[in-house]
This record gives sequence, structure tokens and C-alpha cells, in this order.
Amino acid sequence: MKVLFSGTAGTEGWPVPGCGCASCSRLSPGHRRPAEIVLDGTVRLPHDLSGSLPPGLQVAADPGGLLLTSPGGHRVLYAVRPHVRSVEGPRGRACDLVLVDVLDRPELLGGLRRRGLVTEGTHVVAAHLDHRVSSETELARRALLWGVRAVPDGTVLDLDGPAPAPGPPPRRTLLLGGSRSGKSAEAELRLAAEPEVRYVATGPRGDGDDEWARRVRTHRERRPAHWETVESTDLAGLLRGSRAPLLVDGLGTWVAAVFDECDAWSGDGGGEAVEARFAEVVEAWRQVGCRVVAVSDEVGLGVVPATASGRMFRDALGSLNRRLAAESEDVTLVVAGRPMSLPL
Repeated sequence: MKVLFSGTAGTEGWPVPGCGCASCSRLSPGHRRPAEIVLDGTVRLPHDLSGSLPPGLQVAADPGGLLLTSPGGHRVLYAVRPHVRSVEGPRGRACDLVLVDVLDRPELLGGLRRRGLVTEGTHVVAAHLDHRVSSETELARRALLWGVRAVPDGTVLDLDGPAPAPGPPPRRTLLLGGSRSGKSAEAELRLAAEPEVRYVATGPRGDGDDEWARRVRTHRERRPAHWETVESTDLAGLLRGSRAPLLVDGLGTWVAAVFDECDAWSGDGGGEAVEARFAEVVEAWRQVGCRVVAVSDEVGLGVVPATASGRMFRDALGSLNRRLAAESEDVTLVVAGRPMSLPL
């Protein structure tokens, strides 16, 4: 089956006519035309879905979208609203092509992988692209993170050919940033399309602190529902024992908890116990067998803390960041929501 991508944008194209947002302003008119995906020269998506379809083409509703099966047996999943009902569903046979609106719900792709509909042999192409992403550069970055292709208008895809093998993601990623920089959202974005994720919450639940409880609730509601949440300060044990990708959010609250557990805030003792915990985590990070993304505060750019305990915490976390960065394939600083990779 040959698939022609005459248009790859949303219903209004990208840039959207008359839109003054930064994303649209960066592009010339007609950069990406409204979506029109032609299957074997006979079926135009999404236009023909509301009318009659060629004989022999089977169409079935799936929780993840609309499943089309050609007379030759090719399976195409159109995973675009309003056809998408849920990220969950029964396991099934792998599709040859999945057209997915990853800008809408990247976690849908994780669900399709978990169900077996997307495998290494599946062509996965981003559909309905528009100003929900800031630029083509950012689109390409996200596509690489999620294992999706963002093809230009006019691309012809042969489903009888092999799907391109995506490059392996970095095993260890350290995301640094200041308060409200967007580092946690960036970490969640990195793993959004994974079939399984263990979210490691190292901070307090917020009992008795309404403001902190609201922060915790906001983070929880933003995460995909199928992610497992683990509340623990045994970070080394989780790094050693997990097979599913880990998202650790964050190292600052973990260091504070370790100081509490080791009674180290006064500076009169507990330092050796803290160092032992740090060394254990660094070694587990070095040997980790699963993909891990950790969020940490960049503490070296602010004012010097006014208290001795504050300075001790700053120095400890800064030292831990540096030691983990030395053992990471990817270290990124997030500033005002924009990730900046830190090369060696």
C-alpha cells in the first residue's frame, strides 16, 4: 500500500490563517496544508470517513481510533479525534501504519504500544500538526523523543517497506532548572509515549499544607492515568530494581528527606550518613538497567542562602547534581520552559 501525505496539518493548516501566535508567525503561509492522507489513491483521510468507502475496505471502531483494513490486509489506525475514545483497550495485531495526533495526547501512543498495536515494524506518523507546538524544530525534537515521524507535505510512504528504526533514547537523563521553569513538565513529556512508566515521588504528600497539596494534585492530574506512582526515598533500590522507565521528581526533595532521615540539618552530625546515601544513589544511577529521567533544582544560580542549613542543603544538592551529570548521557537545563542541552 502506498500512502500520500498531501497535507499534514490540522483542519486550518499550519500556520493558521490570521493567527498571530509565535508558532504561526515563524512560518510562511501554506507551510503545511490541511490534513489529506491518501491511501492507495482511493481513500482520502479524513474526508472520506464521512462518506462511502471503496468496496473491500473494512472499517472498525477501536478505542484508539478508527481501524481500516485494506483488501490486501494492511492495517491502518487513524488515531485522531473524534475517533479516539481511550488510551486503554484490548491487545491486538500490530498495525502497518498509525496516524496519530501526538500533539493532542502523546500518552495515546504509549497505550497503543502497550496493547501491541504499535511495534518496531509499525510506521508511526504524526498527523494534524499545528501551532500547538512552538516550531518545526520543537516538533522534530518531540518526534524523536516519542519515536514518531513528522513527514513534510508531499511525502509518499510505502507500507511494504520496513519502518525506520528509531535511535535508542538516552538511558540516563538529568533535567535541571529553577522554580517554575517547566522542568517537571519537560520530564513528563520525555516519557509521555512510553507504554509503562514508574513515577517516583520523593517529596511529602502535602498533608496539612494546602498549597503544597495543590502542587502535588496538579502534577498527578497532568500525568497519564496508566503511570504507576511510587512514593519512596529508597531511590537507590528503585534504580537497581526497576525494569520500567523511571521518572524521579525530584532530587531536591529527596535530599531534604535524606537530611531529615540522617538528622543532618544541624551540621553537628549525620554528614557521613548523607554521603553514604549519595554514594549509593550515584552507583545505582551508574548501573541502572532501565531508562531514567530525574528532575533536580539548579541551585547554583540564586542568592546565597541566609542560613547555615540552607547553604549546607545547596552545597549538597549541587554536588549530587554534578556527580549524576557526570554519569548521564543527557543533561538538560530548562529555562522558562525551553530546554537547553548541556554538551560535554
